Amino acid sequence: MAPVRLCAVSKAFEQNVVLHDIDLTVEDREFMVLVGPSGCGKSTLLRLIAGLETVTEGSIYLGDTQINHLPPKARDIAMVFQSYALYPHMSVYENIAFGLRRQQSQRSGIFSSMGHKQRQAIALRVQQVAESLQIDKLLDRKPKELSGGQKQRVALGRAIARNPQAFLMDEPLSNLDAQLRSETRAQIVQLQQQLQTTTIYVTHDQTEAMTMGSRITVLNGGKIQQVDTPLNLYRKPANLFVAGFMGSPPMNFLPVALDANRYLQGEHFSQPVPFDRDSNRDLELNQSYVLGIRPEDLKPCSPDRAHVCGSVQLVEALGAETIVILDIHGQCLRARLSADLMFTLDLTLGAKTYWQFDLNKLYLFDRTTENAVYQPI
Repeated sequence: MAPVRLCAVSKAFEQNVVLHDIDLTVEDREFMVLVGPSGCGKSTLLRLIAGLETVTEGSIYLGDTQINHLPPKARDIAMVFQSYALYPHMSVYENIAFGLRRQQSQRSGIFSSMGHKQRQAIALRVQQVAESLQIDKLLDRKPKELSGGQKQRVALGRAIARNPQAFLMDEPLSNLDAQLRSETRAQIVQLQQQLQTTTIYVTHDQTEAMTMGSRITVLNGGKIQQVDTPLNLYRKPANLFVAGFMGSPPMNFLPVALDANRYLQGEHFSQPVPFDRDSNRDLELNQSYVLGIRPEDLKPCSPDRAHVCGSVQLVEALGAETIVILDIHGQCLRARLSADLMFTLDLTLGAKTYWQFDLNKLYLFDRTTENAVYQPI
């Protein structure tokens, strides 16, 4: 196995630059997730590593070897596509064995020279991989006889069988239903831990990213916004985009100003919000900021203690928790409540409700640069 390094990588399609000066190191045996909205460049970045697109500027390394100039088949990298890309005329066994046979034929020069021991080794490897993916009973079937989840496991098996130095996965679960996606997600993580293969996984689903990656790279507009562990991305977002993208529902944002008494003032507030006077001496007084507050840190309260009040626009009951969408003087806020708390509140549509912030969980962002200037400890 080997680390993957991207050094000042850029990609342009004619005049359209889709990736800007990407510097990223995926450590040996790491599970790295690339996440971002559609069109941010994450799939293009994966295709550059695989050799399916050419780099406009910069270098890509697999271990100590620069691989920019190498064709895809020479990079010792396996890729799993969103569309499965199985050969419809081949059985499951033949699909999994295909890459192994190509490896043998490249080594021996001609496919017909493959000996009995080589064929036995391929059969053993296919059986091992099929058992690990629980598709060993399907080896004689054709792809058209398989469900979506089974097809995806065959595609994974084909990649795993080759034992490459790195796996690339481009939204491999997007065609599966919610329950199967959750099950397959856990299988992929377990397999990666068993195989200890460097893995780069692309998704637009931040829940997948948070539950699968040992680290996550957040992309937007072809640029890296932040690279960190899932927990740090959620607790310590570098900027407004990361704060709003990582989390479901996303973080709430309100325009505020920090007054001379170190209170947050805002047109949406029922009263000024005290802001940790001792530990924020570096913040400029009488300056405009953006206040961030997670939905779970917005709690119902009595009118005299409220920081904001607003009318209920929508209630989304999700079982163990409920999401309440509020209209605060034209500003939309989301609150996450436990199911038990719901029974004590009047949350009929249009009802006027009162809410307070957890003062220990407030974020501040620079309104111009959008970078985080204060994060909770």
